[in-house]
Amino acid sequence: MTTNAQMKEPKIALVTGASRGLGRNMAVALARKGVDVIGTYHSNAAEAEATSAAIAALGRKALMFRLDTSATVGFPSFAADLAQALSAQWHRPTFDFLVNNAGIGIAAPFAQTTEAAFDRLMGIHLKGVFFLTQTLLPLLADGGRIVNLSSGLTRFSLPGFAAYAAMKGAVEVLTRYLAKELGARGIAVNTIAPGAIETDFAGGSVRDDKQINAFIANATALGRVGVPDDIGPAVAALLTEDTRWINAQRIEVSGGQSI
Repeated sequence: MTTNAQMKEPKIALVTGASRGLGRNMAVALARKGVDVIGTYHSNAAEAEATSAAIAALGRKALMFRLDTSATVGFPSFAADLAQALSAQWHRPTFDFLVNNAGIGIAAPFAQTTEAAFDRLMGIHLKGVFFLTQTLLPLLADGGRIVNLSSGLTRFSLPGFAAYAAMKGAVEVLTRYLAKELGARGIAVNTIAPGAIETDFAGGSVRDDKQINAFIANATALGRVGVPDDIGPAVAALLTEDTRWINAQRIEVSGGQSI
């Protein structure tokens, strides 16, 4: 016998930067919650396919689109392709969850940060998030959710990340404004702020440099550096019905780093 739960339409999440690192972990964690996933990737099609395969192995649908989240000129065509895919694959005009995850790390002391590096960080972490979200609003279902990725570096300071942290701080402010302006549509908007995580981010220094890893572990209440499995499930949990009343919040997921 088919139950009401089995007949319920699956939720659909769009995760930017889903081909590797935290983005892949988020996509897979969402699939484990029964959510279908549309992901974007910048250049590595093989990694994107690996993410799709991991999601499919969990019995969920997955689609991957190539997208440069810093190139706003490409956003309208991406939205058109997304609308077509939603219609063809899910027979619906909207998706439910937007996770603005795509990002890069450029570390340099404030005095040595170039304008080119600043602009690249701005394009991906702030301008891209702002205008991609704006472009996709007509495709985001009423009652949906947005999660923006920030960083523990907006609360504590480590030399070399002034530009990166400034962009993430702006995203946290943007999150509150989005929550206010989209509330009439029942859309909740929150920020997840990871601490230091063992990935290839910023050249993999946290993962690969034993001295840096030990320094961060010693500064963390739970005594270790974070791993992707600490972050993906937290994002997935924030997109469940159990957390529907959480809105306009910055939620740090850092194990108690630098408290």
